[in-house]
Amino acid sequence: MSIKTIFLLLLFTLTLTANERVISLSPSITEIVYALQKGDDLVATSAFSLYPKEAQNLPVIGGNSAPNLEKIIALSPTLVIGQDFSHATLEKLKRFKIETLMLKLQTINDIKSSIIELAERLHVSSKEVIKSIEYAIKNATKSKKPHRVMIVYGLHEDLRSGIYIAGKNIFFDDIITLCGNTNAYDANQTNQPVLSYENVIALNPDRIIILHSDASNSSVDKEKALSAWHSLPTNASKNRLITVVDESYIHIPSHRVALTIERLCREMNR
Repeated sequence: MSIKTIFLLLLFTLTLTANERVISLSPSITEIVYALQKGDDLVATSAFSLYPKEAQNLPVIGGNSAPNLEKIIALSPTLVIGQDFSHATLEKLKRFKIETLMLKLQTINDIKSSIIELAERLHVSSKEVIKSIEYAIKNATKSKKPHRVMIVYGLHEDLRSGIYIAGKNIFFDDIITLCGNTNAYDANQTNQPVLSYENVIALNPDRIIILHSDASNSSVDKEKALSAWHSLPTNASKNRLITVVDESYIHIPSHRVALTIERLCREMNR
């Protein structure tokens, strides 16, 4: 082997292993980068990237919907990673010859595929990360008596202002099915529909699970809010099957969807 060939191979190896300068445009992507053991390559993240704790020490380039382009460009990133809602931002960055990657993190299959795609781009293995999700899927607790489940985003005292729920083609819908149940919302128009309380009554779910965060909404009166839900004439209210789940990872479509599968299956089937 010639000296020139050895030099080129060495240069190629160093290029692959050298730290990149990666910017994440969403908390989900931040979590996945750390899960792939590439957190040291991150030079900035989006707002609300709280996990793992190390991410909180990184510069913030703005929120999901309107990141600061000047800050991003000033950091000289080698790769900027966003989700589909960051499409416009990623297109603008391409004009500055910055490499971008757009991931889809809507369904469980999307999450798995995106983890594999990102791992390949970062030249690392996704095997262990994917294995944890597959394990959660395989061991999802099935309901002995299938029922119609409604997953609600946020706990509010006034139900007249619109109720956001998990619709179709989203990982919460996948989890409802994995747990042996069906989504009470059976239309396909949107993955995050907004309902009135009359709509909820018409759907008449057997179980209602409300995703709430004390960290972001500590002012809500839980007793008053649950009282409002129990006042609606539904099977869930009649059978006292309205519960609140407060977990920091529950809304995040990252590798931690494995935890969400286990937690929500346990809640649905207890």
